[in-house]
Amino acid sequence: MRPIRFKENIMDNIKKYMQGVGQAARAASRVMAQADTSTKNRALQEIAAALQNQSAQLIAANAKDVAAARAGGLDDASLDRLTLTEKTVRGMAEGLLQIAALPDPIGEISNMSYRPSGIQVGKMRVPLGVIGIIYESRPNVTADAAGLCLKSGNAAILRGGSEAIHSNQAIAACVHAGLRAAGLPETAVQVIATTDRAAVGELITMKEYVDVIVPRGGKSLIARISDEAKVPVIKHLDGICHVYIDGEADPDKAIRIADNAKTHRYGVCNAMETLLVAQDVAAKVLPPLCKIYLDKGVELRGDDAARALVTQMKTATEEDWRTEYLAPILAVRVVAGLDEAIAHINTYSSQHTDSIVTENYSKAMRFLREVDSSSVMVNASTRFADGFEYGLGAEIGISTDKIHARGPVGLEGLTSQKFIVLGSGQIRV
Repeated sequence: MRPIRFKENIMDNIKKYMQGVGQAARAASRVMAQADTSTKNRALQEIAAALQNQSAQLIAANAKDVAAARAGGLDDASLDRLTLTEKTVRGMAEGLLQIAALPDPIGEISNMSYRPSGIQVGKMRVPLGVIGIIYESRPNVTADAAGLCLKSGNAAILRGGSEAIHSNQAIAACVHAGLRAAGLPETAVQVIATTDRAAVGELITMKEYVDVIVPRGGKSLIARISDEAKVPVIKHLDGICHVYIDGEADPDKAIRIADNAKTHRYGVCNAMETLLVAQDVAAKVLPPLCKIYLDKGVELRGDDAARALVTQMKTATEEDWRTEYLAPILAVRVVAGLDEAIAHINTYSSQHTDSIVTENYSKAMRFLREVDSSSVMVNASTRFADGFEYGLGAEIGISTDKIHARGPVGLEGLTSQKFIVLGSGQIRV
């Protein structure tokens, strides 16, 4: 019985700790909602300066995490995401300054109109309140998330991966220094100090303190959060992205786009995972394009029609159309035309990002209307599905949900709108 009591004591302590974090965040969110633009911008600038000034200390703290992760057998790709350098620290600081330069969405009034009664009705943009962000590996997310939440007038509770605990706490110290310098509460951004997974379970169920959860990480993490959360979640599970090369595509343009969409980076959610090619141009486009892929070490898995044109392809299975590889592997299918391409995408896509390459305006417009994804593109690489590329500044993540934020989530995605009414003494009769 003693081990059980010991475990219960640990759980009680974590619950109390998280309740305290939640209460402090709720109180801080009310202060942040009232903060003016210049104060928020000063905080961002001070945090950026602290990161630059403390670069050596941040890299030293990160070295502890990297050493422990390497000893624990973390793979090379994850180690790369975990590692901080002078360049990445400088990038974090520059990202915060970019957020400071963005327009402040809070208080923005839109769609004001007079009603027959004489009242004016419109909408005002307001913060969400307290945002919980759960993420893995990348310590730079700590700075990005803090900056976006601050500028949008929210309080943030950040729970980074256990492998980055020293890095995240060092970054948190810089964030708190910037908040203090601007006269804002340090509790506006709290980085969870425990690596115990029970803290995540508490965070995603604290409805009285947390308004929304944003998970960033692998599919298993996001699935767990989605299943267990009692707080609304902004998320995407997969990035099964498509490029469709239409029968009226410019071949050179199509090859450039399809190459970039797959090989620019493999382990990202906006990389193409399935290539669809219209049968009218497959014989002209697929052989030279697949030579590029094969020369770059990409494993190709195709249907019968694609394999007839490129014999080095393996046979694609039904599961390949449903798979986010995050690796140099590509599924390839030859389709009859636009109708079959749209049907395939709406069947297998994860509603993240899908693109058509065509010179036919009507087909492009049909693709934009009928493909049900959070980002739909014409004659562009799926790799552009990114908050920075969309002009949002840094992003908190990408949402494939249909309610509230959809696509890359920047400042506006961390706000809501409320109706406002301006009258001059009207009463309803």
